[in-house]
This record gives sequence, C-alpha cells and structure tokens, in this order.
Amino acid sequence: MQTLTINYPADLPVSERRDEIMAAIRDHQVVIIAGATGSGKTTQIPKMCLELGRESIAHTQPRRIAARAVAERIAEELKVDLGSLVGYQVRFTDKVSAETKVKVMTDGILLNAMQRNRRLSQYDTIIIDEAHERSLNIDFLLGYLKQLLPKRPDLKVIVTSATIDPESFSKHFNDAPIIEVSGRTFPIEVRYLATDRDFNDDSDPDVETTASDYIDGLIRALKELQSEPEGDTLVFLSGESEIKDAQEAIEGRITAGTFAKGMEVLPLYGRLSAADQHRVFEKSKMVGLRRRVILATNVAETSLTIPNIKYVIDAGTARISRYSPKAKVQRLPIEAISKASANQRAGRAGRTSPGVVIRLYSEEDFESRPDFTDPEILRTNLASVILQAANLGLGDITEFPFLQAPDARGVKDGLGLLAELGAINSAKDKSVRLTAIGKNLARLPMEPRFARMLIESKNHGLVREVMVIVAGLTIQDPRERPLEKRVQADAAHARFADPTSDFLSLLNLWNYLEQQQAKLSSSAFRRLCKGEYLNYLRIREWQDLVRQLKSIAKPLDLQVGSAKIDPDGIHKSLLSGLLSQIGLRQLSEKKGADLVKGGAVNKTAKTSNEYLGSNGKKFVIFPGSSLAKKPPAAIMSAELVETSRLFARMNATIDPAWAESLAGDLCKRSFSEPHWEKSQGSVVAYERVMLFGVPIVVSRRMQYSRIDPELCRELFIRHALVQGEWDSKQAFDRDNRALMKQLEAEADRARKPQHSPDEDDAFSFYNSRVPAEIFSTRNFEGWWRKAKHETPQLLTMTREDLLGEQILIENEHDHPTDWQHNGQQLNLHYRFDPGAMDDGASVDVPLPLLAALSADPFEWLVPGMRLELVTELIRSLPKVIRKHVVPAADWAQKALNVLPTEPNGNLLTALAKVLQQLSGTKISAEDFDFAKLPNSLRMTYRVLDASGKTLGLGLDLVELQKKFRDSNRGAVARVAQRERSSVERHGLTSWDFDSLERSIESEHGGNKVRAFPTLVANPTKSGQPALVSIQLFSTEAEQRRHHRFGVIALVKAAVANPAKYVESHLAQNEKLAIAGLPYPSFSAFIDDVITAAADQQLQQVEASGLIFSRKDFESVRDAVSAVIVEKCFEVSATVTKVAVAARDANKAVGEIKSFDFLSVLSAEKAHIAELITPNFVSQMGLERLPRLEIYLRAIKQRLEKLVENSVRDRLSVAEYDQAFGLFAFAGGQLPLPEGADSKLVAARWLLEELRVSLFAQSLGAAEAVSVQRIKKALG
Repeated sequence: MQTLTINYPADLPVSERRDEIMAAIRDHQVVIIAGATGSGKTTQIPKMCLELGRESIAHTQPRRIAARAVAERIAEELKVDLGSLVGYQVRFTDKVSAETKVKVMTDGILLNAMQRNRRLSQYDTIIIDEAHERSLNIDFLLGYLKQLLPKRPDLKVIVTSATIDPESFSKHFNDAPIIEVSGRTFPIEVRYLATDRDFNDDSDPDVETTASDYIDGLIRALKELQSEPEGDTLVFLSGESEIKDAQEAIEGRITAGTFAKGMEVLPLYGRLSAADQHRVFEKSKMVGLRRRVILATNVAETSLTIPNIKYVIDAGTARISRYSPKAKVQRLPIEAISKASANQRAGRAGRTSPGVVIRLYSEEDFESRPDFTDPEILRTNLASVILQAANLGLGDITEFPFLQAPDARGVKDGLGLLAELGAINSAKDKSVRLTAIGKNLARLPMEPRFARMLIESKNHGLVREVMVIVAGLTIQDPRERPLEKRVQADAAHARFADPTSDFLSLLNLWNYLEQQQAKLSSSAFRRLCKGEYLNYLRIREWQDLVRQLKSIAKPLDLQVGSAKIDPDGIHKSLLSGLLSQIGLRQLSEKKGADLVKGGAVNKTAKTSNEYLGSNGKKFVIFPGSSLAKKPPAAIMSAELVETSRLFARMNATIDPAWAESLAGDLCKRSFSEPHWEKSQGSVVAYERVMLFGVPIVVSRRMQYSRIDPELCRELFIRHALVQGEWDSKQAFDRDNRALMKQLEAEADRARKPQHSPDEDDAFSFYNSRVPAEIFSTRNFEGWWRKAKHETPQLLTMTREDLLGEQILIENEHDHPTDWQHNGQQLNLHYRFDPGAMDDGASVDVPLPLLAALSADPFEWLVPGMRLELVTELIRSLPKVIRKHVVPAADWAQKALNVLPTEPNGNLLTALAKVLQQLSGTKISAEDFDFAKLPNSLRMTYRVLDASGKTLGLGLDLVELQKKFRDSNRGAVARVAQRERSSVERHGLTSWDFDSLERSIESEHGGNKVRAFPTLVANPTKSGQPALVSIQLFSTEAEQRRHHRFGVIALVKAAVANPAKYVESHLAQNEKLAIAGLPYPSFSAFIDDVITAAADQQLQQVEASGLIFSRKDFESVRDAVSAVIVEKCFEVSATVTKVAVAARDANKAVGEIKSFDFLSVLSAEKAHIAELITPNFVSQMGLERLPRLEIYLRAIKQRLEKLVENSVRDRLSVAEYDQAFGLFAFAGGQLPLPEGADSKLVAARWLLEELRVSLFAQSLGAAEAVSVQRIKKALG
C-alpha cells in the first residue's frame, strides 16, 4: 500500500495553527474551530485528523455541490483517486469504497446513517463544517451528537464555523475549546452602488426575473470593474431565473460591444449539472480570455473556493425558504440577506490579492439588516426532523437538546403534518410514537409528504406512476419557457397537458420521453429535447431520481410494475400526502354543496376562482396550471406558494370524499337530522365530514346507530313498534294494534279520551321489554326470532298493560259497532274530536244504499248517547216551555223510560208527544231547535265509493242524497252484478228458475252491502196478465212490499181464470149485486178473487208471503188451482151480502135530513167508500172479507141510534178518536197504502172492530177490542 504523504499549503492560515488544532483534537472530545472565509479549515482539518490516526472520518457539508468540490480538493491535495481514501456521498450518489477514510457527505446523509446505526459506530471522527449556516440538519446533528458523546467517549467531534457566534457552539458542547483561525488578510474595498429595488413581486411566481434596475445595477458595476486590474468577478444573485436573465443581458452587451471581448460568463447554482459546475473551477478553454464573470446563488457563499476571484458584486438578496405556521405553507420569497451573509460573500474576494466588493444597495441598507440569518429550524416545518427523532426513539422533541430550541408553533406544525400523513397517532402526545406508516416513512430519505405518496401507491398498484410524479416534483420543471420563445414552448408542451391534472401532465411527459429515448440515439434524444424546449439535464436528473427511488424503495417492497392508466388511483395515492392541500372552489354555499355532494367535481360555475383550503386559507390556481382556465369544484395542490397572493401550483381535480379514508381520525364529523326511515328499518342521519376546515363530505346519509344507539333505540320503538312504520310482519304487532284500536274506539264511544291508551303508554310497554341493544328492524328480528320461543307473549299487550285499573267494559248495546237498517248492516264509527264534522258517531253509507236511507232512525243515535241527546234537545226548547221540564237531565230520563228503546218514527215528534203527556204542557216537534245540537249529538253520514274512499261527509242526509242522486242510480245493480251476473230479469210469465236468493251480499268500500232480489208485478193494459220482473232493491222493506205481489202475479199467470164459468152459474141477484161493486167487469172481479185466493194460500205456506223456491211456488199454484172455482162462488155469495149491506148503509145516510148530524153523515159516507174500494176483496183478504158486511151494517145501526141518543154517540166517537189518534201517531192512515206495516194493518181492522163494539154491540166484535189493545197492537 502506498504511504500517505500529508502536506499543508503554507499560504493557508489554518496551516499555521496545525499543531494547536491537532493538540486540541487529541486532548478534547469536541473542538470548535472558527475560521474566516479562505482560512482553509474545510480542506485541512480532515487531513489533520488523518495525521492523528483517525481511521473513519465523516465530513459534512450543507450542499451537494460543496460536498463534491471539497472531496475532490482533498483527494487532489492527498494525491489519491476520488473514491479511494477520500470519497463523497450525496443524495443518490455514493462514491466511496472500503478504503475510504475521509467521507465527505451532506448533513442529510449523516442523519440517515443514524437510522441504521444510532451510535454511528462506523465513524470515529465527525466534522460538522459550516455549522454557522444552522441548517435544520446541522442543528439536529449537533443535538444528537451532544446526546451521543457520553456513550461514545472514543468519538471526536469537530465543529467548524465562520467567525459567527462560535461561543454558542462551545456552550452547547459544555464549553468546548474554541480555536479561531483568521482568513487571508488581503485588503477588500467595499463599495456601495445603491439601486431602487422594486419590492412588488410579480403575480406570476414562475417569472422570477430580476427587475430592470437590478440588471442596470449589475451592468454599471461590471463597467466600473473594467477599469480595475484583470481578475474574475463573482456575482451573487437570488435565483436561477435571475442568473439566466443576467447572463443574457451581459452576453448581449458583449455582442453589442459594450463590454470588451474576452469576457466569459458562467452560471453556478445547485441544480446545475456536475460538469457545468466544474467549469467554474477548471481552467477556461476560451481563446483570448481576459476575465470571467461567475453568476452564482448563495451556494458560493461558503465552502466553495472559486479560483482567481478578485471582485464580488452582491445584489444583496436571496431566496430564503420560510415556513408560515399561520398559512401552513412553505414560502420561498426573495429577502434581503443578513450582514453575516453579506460579509461571507465579501470574503470571497481578495483571497489571493486585494479585492473589490460592490454591493448593489446602500450602506444604510446594510447597517439596517439583521446580524444573522434566522436558523432554518426557526423558519421551516420540522416534520422530517421529528420523524427521524421519533424513529431514533429520542422521545419528546421539545426536550431534544437543540442548539436553539425550535419555535413551539413549528414543532406543533411538524407534528400536525406527521399526524396528517398517518405517521403518528396524535399530534398532541409528547412522546411521539410512529405508526407502521410512520416507520416506513422514516426509511425513505425524502420529504415525508412524497414518501407517504409512494407508500400509498402500493395499495393501488401504481408505484411506477407515483414514483415518476414524485421524482418530477422534486426537481425543477424540465419544461423550459424562454422569454423570447414562450409561445412556441407553450405550444410544444400543450400536448402533454391533461385538463384535469398537472400531475398527469408530468406523467404524460415522462411516458413520451421514455418512448422517444427508446427509439432515438443519445445525441438525437438531446436534439429532440432542445427542439421541444425540454431541459435535457433536468430530464436526466429526473431519470436518475427515479432510478434511485427504485433502489431505496425495494426494502419496502415497492415494486415498480408496468405502465397503467388509472387517474383516480394515481390521485388517491398523491392525495395521501396532500390532505391539508385540498381546496374547494368558493361558490354560494348551496351551489357548492350541490356540486360536491353530487360528485360533479368537473362542473364549473361563473363565480370567483378563489378556493377555500385548510384552516381557512384562500388561494387561486397558478396561471400556468392546466386547470386554470376551467377551475373545478375541488382540487388538491402539491405546493402553495405565496408571492403577491397565495397560488396553488401543480394541481389536480379530485373528489374530496377520497380524503376521508386516508385521513381517518383527522376528519371531524358532525351529524344532523337523525330520523327514522321505514325503508331502511333504522335511524338515518346526515353526516358532514370536515378535514382541516374543508367540507369533504357535505351531506351523506348514514346509519346513526353507531353514533347514538340510545336515541336510535328510542326512535325505533316509537316509530316502528308504536307507530308501525316498518315492514316487519309480526303477530304481536297485529294483535297489539287491534287492541289499541279497540281501546281507542271504546274510549271514543264513551267520549272519555282519558281512557284511551296513547303512544307514551305503548312506548313504556315496549321500552320495558325490548333489550337495550335493539335499535333497528334488522337486529330486532334477530333477537325476536329467538326470544319468541322462550316467551311468546312477551310483546303482546293486554288491557291491564295499557290502562292499569282503568279497564273499560265495552257495552255493545249502548255503543254498537254497526247499524241495522232495512236489512243492511252499516258500520258505525266513534270519534272524540270536539268541533270536527264527524265528532261523535258516524255511519258509513255505501253509495248504492244512500237513496234508500231515511234520516228518522239515525236521529235517535245509539242508546249510549240518547240520554245526552234528549237532554240537549230539552235544553233547546224555548224558555216558556223549558221551565216546565227542568232539570233537563231528569226529564230526559223520564222521557226515555216512555220512548221506545228502538228508533220508531221521527224523534222530535215522538219526544214532543211524550213530554206533552208527562208534563201536560203543549209541545210540538217544531219547538226543538235541532240546529243547536253539537256535532257530537248528530249522526254524521260518510258516503263511500266501491274502494272505500269518502265521497262526501255531512250531517244532512237529504243534502247528501241530492248531491249524489245521479251517482246512486243503478248502483245496487252494479254491486250485485259484480257478484251475481244476470240476476235481474224482465217479462217473466212463469216461475222458470229453481230458486231466487233471498239476498246478495258484496263488499263495497269496506262495508257489506246487501241487495234483495224481488219479484215485481208490472201493471199492464186492462185484462192482460201482469208481467213480472226480477229486480234488486237496496232494502229489505222494499222486498217485503213488492215480492208478495210478484209471486201472486206468477200464480195468477199459471191458474186458469174461471170467470165465464162462474158468471154463467150465478143467480141474477148475485150478478146484479157484483155489477154494482167498483169493478170494471165481472172478469176483473174474478181476477181479484184469484188474487185474494193466491194471497191466502201464499200465507199458509209462508206467513210473510215471501217465498223464493220453485217448490213453494208450485205448492201455492196447485192449491189455488184446486180451490179457485169453489172460492169464486163463495166470494160471490159473500160480496152479494156486502153489496146489500152497503146499499142499506147508504140508504140510512140519505134518510137523515138534520143538519145537526151533517158531519157524522159525511164521515160515514166517506167511511163506506173506504171500505168498498176497487179490489177490496184482495185488499181485505178472504179471511176477513165476511166481516165487511158487519162493518157496513154497523154503520147503519149507528145512524139509526144517532137520532135517538146523540150524547152516547159522541162519547163513543171520543173513545174511537183516541184509538185512531194512536193509530195515526204510529204512522197509520186510511186507506192504508199498499205494503203497509203488518202492525198498522192489524190495528186498522181493530179500529173497525172497535166501531162495531161502540156503535153496534148487537152485531158483536170478532175479538176483544179496546183502546189499550189497539195501543198494544201498535207496539
């Protein structure tokens, strides 16, 4: 092995202090070396450590360019190859070997080494160079080394710094010794050339051109230096764009002849390729070179020694990264540099000879500037450091021994970012513990946001795409836009643009370059890049980054696959690192919610282009973004940069809801409007999800049971079990509802609403039985499926459960559920709702039955309401009458004791008569004010159609009948036809069917409607037999009135008329007597006899006269045929006597001439006419016909006695009038109408028998008769 020879340049100040420095390093664990610019400390200290026998030296530099340059310089002085004894490692470049003893690296590389070896045992010496720059990495290294030194007594630490506050480093390391080394002492002349700087930043953050006065100032300074001796000039500018602008301006003036030929202009900045950077340090190849102008950023302030620099021009500005905790954005504004930085820049002049520094600002401006630049730890997000500290298990970051403790807000923001990325569970815990994601993030030496994107890409199988984008975001945009050719450049780049995503535009560019590079040679590819305004060097750096990322991603199993097209997956992966970079376009609250809620992330609206971001930030899309022309409703942005305003650079359209699963517990959720939904069988609410103050979900339906199961249980019981708002079919539910309905009906009937169970009663019942964990239809059914086998009646209600001791015993008689009317059964309902139309009792009236109803029976109401009804009617009487029947309730009870228990006739008429009888006060029906009755004491009529729909509702039956008169016609037949087709027939002359149903029942609107088939005799021309039809009637009364005559008509049609035979065998006096009766012909008389005979035989078969079978009909027909001739002779003989009696009665009437008895005579004459009427034979019936002679003879006897004893006659008339009054009160009249009630018929003939007993006792009544018997017969 070649012997190492170490020499120290004698012209370097540090060489003069070599022995002192080496002794300090040998005797102390930590040494602070403060040296001015040009002292040689950077290159000579590592050589001294080698001479002391140190075997593994880590030498840190703040910049990659410095690390490479320093390593090259040390290797050159030691006369060894770079990468052997001396090597370097920067991001993604590792030029070291097993022989390497001096490893120059960026401070970030040493930090990463801590993660693999916390004791840094691979190094015995660590040199922290340029510590005065106080970068974040340097501060962290210094703090970590302070903790590590007690554990590594063998470790030597050398901190080198410019002569800027070295005491702070000494104090940090427990008063470590300080050795100050002066710089080269050639005099430096400082000149001030003030320019008026324009502090108004361009609104376009991508246009970083120096203002014209900067260029002018620089040109003036260069002109001034032309008169100075030859030497190179180092110009400090703030950024790459300013360097390009300045280079163009200077070269333009060289061409124009303003500057002498032989001037070479070279740029120097961090992103420049290594080859271009080396041009600064190498001998120029330019022919006729006289002087060089180096245009550099602040990378040339420290570490770098550029040869032959004699002059420095300082613009006095730099882009300084500064984090805003309030806005939570990292800004890169152009700021005035500190005095220390200005002096560092000045120190670059005069290293080899006297120099000149021209500052493009005034001396007053210099004096007003701060002494030092704020340490990076005070102006940056601490997330990376905290992540690494946590990965190293260093505990609470606030307790870490930083040289200068970071701002509490900075720590808070760093923890907040890590929490946002899912690297830690909580930003509030002092002891930071990494999650699985956090541990993976710590293994990736890159910005945590970008690392998070890579990790998420694995879940979507898009590692390649996301890796390309992340690498692209790390470098400067390779798409160049030269000022003079921006239009052409923009046109060339437009084909890569994706209107929804700048990230996809970047990926499109990569895919294009990948395809072209595969097809073209290296030189052709470079020409392609130049022709399409693409920076080849940046593209190469991009490709190198992707290769390096592939390498470092392998331990995390991030496998790069083939190309895929999945925009949503790509954006979801990117969004994982940009959760606090979401923005919603500022629309009206309603419209914005609608757009985001509907997922319409691409819809636009003519409103402000401003976006609402996290924590209330407001920003706009950067004009160069492909989304700027049509801003979407929601975006994510990779970078928020503040110049004149806050711009979002590198954006993509997203669905904000994507962030929910990525953010996890960071989301703040609020819930509103919890409500029961029958279709869901559960409680549903609307969820609003906020992420850092941005509504990523505006209004989403969700199951509320996971939020408040107790409330959900209550709503489930109230709505599903109590109110029945569910689809589950359960036996207990049906039974309970039936019971509730029954109890409610009972309470309504009794008009005692307090006895009706309410929803709270039902809720209490279920609440005490349903388990606490039941809150939806689904889990109820699961529980009940098992529980009902153990306790089947657990959820079945009883009266006692709902009412306790208040159990109503229902009285069906007092409050019936249906009303029988003319054979029809009508449903009754009861309701307690004072003021409502149907308060009280209401009856369902199917439309077909409406016309046949009479209001009289309904006015009586049901028995249970009748006492109150009569009481109120008495109270409605005029005061002059009412005073005789008070108290009203007592008189009402007395009246009810007399009134019939069932409705009979008109209520007001009956009540007036009873009260008159009881009180002796004249009262008529008109005295009652029926209109004063409340609705609850009047029957409400509800007219229903066939579907049960209410057609009309009212208290006035007559009005309803008029209203629905047309609709009612034919309704009964239509109802019946639906059940029994072809029931109605016409033109029957014989019984040609087996039987006729007595009634036909069908459903109509929930009611049972009965129709009554009836044989109806239709009148024909005189002498012609009646035609019979089968018709349907809506009441049984109509059937009773018509059917008997229809049967008789069919019997007559089936029996031969013996008129001629009988007439030929009668005596002359019989013929004359019959001829004097009110029959149009003898044949008509015989026809009436046949009618009477048929009626007699019909009643023998069926007393009501209603027969419906062929058998019964034939029995009647045969019986009539057998006796009809004999009956004709018998009746002829009887009516001959009746005719004689009638003649005698009329004669008696005519013989009395006194006007005193005129009224009696007129009445008796009318009475004879009432007895001898057309068809009187059939009207009286054959059984009663013989008594007609007696009734007529009684008239004669009365008249004969009238003259002799008129007083007695008047007494008899009074008794008769009393009986007739009862008859008339019951609805009777003379003559009785056809089909009159049987009680009235019986009473009518009892009245005749009473006349016989009163006026002609000698003739004898056919039965015992009196007023009381007639009253009894009337019921």
